[in-house]
Amino acid sequence: MSRSTGLFAGIFASFAVSSLALVLIPQAQLGGLQPHYTDDEGKITDLYPVDIAGVTNHGREVYIREGCISCHSQQVRDSQNGTDTLRGWGARRSVARDYIYTTPSLIGSQRIGPDLSNTGWADWRNEDKNDTRRPAKRDAAWHLLHLYNPTAVVTESNHPPYRYLFDERKISGQTSDEALKLTGKELRKEGTEVVPTPDAKALVSYLLSLDRSHELAEAKGAASAPAASAPAAAK
Repeated sequence: MSRSTGLFAGIFASFAVSSLALVLIPQAQLGGLQPHYTDDEGKITDLYPVDIAGVTNHGREVYIREGCISCHSQQVRDSQNGTDTLRGWGARRSVARDYIYTTPSLIGSQRIGPDLSNTGWADWRNEDKNDTRRPAKRDAAWHLLHLYNPTAVVTESNHPPYRYLFDERKISGQTSDEALKLTGKELRKEGTEVVPTPDAKALVSYLLSLDRSHELAEAKGAASAPAASAPAAAK
């Protein structure tokens, strides 16, 4: 074997081993993951995760379009690698099964703002009533006002206002039920109101759909069994 042949064989072998370790093996381990479900006498219950559609899916598109991934992550680290759960960002660490229906996955790489993995998690509440950075109530009205004027709900926020996702219009008859509850300097001139556009409402719908608190065996560090093929109704 000539020296050049050996060199090319070594380069090829390096690429082959790298592809096997970084692509093929992970694909074999994770590529066939199916949603977690419980089969109760032929009836599927406790299905997780659930694929989003309609307005909520459109909200995910708005999330991507507006570059939210630039400042927010969607990955809760385990206690050995961070304090995410102590911050109230989730009940457990994130695992591969959480991202089955997210293509592309919006894991992110920066945390200029908080992690959003569990924005819709019912138990993500403020235990310190004096901490204005973590309000107790994060319903749709809270998120809409936060998008319009972040500092109105989080005093120290460096979140940019997305006012172009809202319309200011004249009040015709009664004030709209969707009109933002503005106070102080944010009050608009008399006879007008600020209402969210369909994009703003869709984005909030997506944020409130984010709930990765479901208990999973692999999230507890337990050895998870090979993923079984889910029945057609679970796919």
